[in-house]
Amino acid sequence: MSTTGATADPLAALGSLPGVAESVESVRKAVDRVYGHRVMRRRSNEITSEAALRGARGSAALSGADWALEEVRRRTDFSGDDDARVMGAALRLTAEAGQLLSIWRQSPLRVLARLHMVAAATDGDQVGRPRQAGESVDEPLIELPLPGADEVHGRLEGLAELVIAGSSAPALVTAAVVHGELLALRPFTSHNGLVARTAERIVLVGSGLDPKSVCPAEVGHAELGRAAYLAALDGYVSGTPDGMAAWIAHCGKAVGLGARESTAVCEALQRGAA
Repeated sequence: MSTTGATADPLAALGSLPGVAESVESVRKAVDRVYGHRVMRRRSNEITSEAALRGARGSAALSGADWALEEVRRRTDFSGDDDARVMGAALRLTAEAGQLLSIWRQSPLRVLARLHMVAAATDGDQVGRPRQAGESVDEPLIELPLPGADEVHGRLEGLAELVIAGSSAPALVTAAVVHGELLALRPFTSHNGLVARTAERIVLVGSGLDPKSVCPAEVGHAELGRAAYLAALDGYVSGTPDGMAAWIAHCGKAVGLGARESTAVCEALQRGAA
């Protein structure tokens, strides 16, 4: 996303794109349904924990590790094959996200670096910093052209400036832009998808839209499917008004589906079936 232009608040300008207001309103209603459920008044911590687990599973699925939820519950060792390591990274990121909310608005680049370190779980030279010229990226499920290192650094700085400056844009718009920009840039040498979806979660929670983190967008992204995810991302990368609106709407559907998932968990707890 270009951060230059006539408006001082480009995120707010995106909120006026056709269909975006409807997506924002739909998300708000879905979130309100979860928070208004009687189970949330007594057992919100359980809903938050379950949403975290399901969100991690959904994010890992989009990065190629599509495990059944019960398998994620059962496993204690995530150091085996590639899929296990992806799942382990997704679980660690979900746990870490809540610790970084207060830092995000002041230093988003620091948060992104920390997320990459947590996901990679190694101390290699490439961990926790944007990639440099000549370094490759391990993100096989995203086949878009890879921006050069100089462009990555410049656009990351621009994204950080937008976050720090704040915006009157709805939380959904900001979260979608952060998510889309990180996927488009793939600033790290690995785990970019996992980091991008965690950053989306941080925005949604930190903005106050989903303060208890019970509406996992990752669940919705996985349910909508990888093909739809990548097609919507193409729209974001195009930079056209229609493409941007389609990406924001896709992210809105994902949040709505995450909210629906947690509403179902509330219903199950109320019946004593979960």
